[in-house]
Amino acid sequence: LAISLGPDIRVNCISPGWIDVRHSPLRPTDHAQHPVGRVGQSEDIAALAAFLLSAEAGFITGQNFIVDGGMTRKMIYRE
Repeated sequence: LAISLGPDIRVNCISPGWIDVRHSPLRPTDHAQHPVGRVGQSEDIAALAAFLLSAEAGFITGQNFIVDGGMTRKMIYRE
């Protein structure tokens, strides 16, 4: 899409991991599973979306942003 719609339209993807949208009580184990030490919040996704919509991100297109607190890497590489 980035190629088809560019240069006037930028196309990026946000791929969220575990995001606590219910704001329910979570166990310490839930947070400890993530390399950043916590489960994601909707604000984490919103902050990236706001950045991608800003002029500062004007040279970014055709990208997939994984926002999962490092879980993808943790699952691939054993400790």
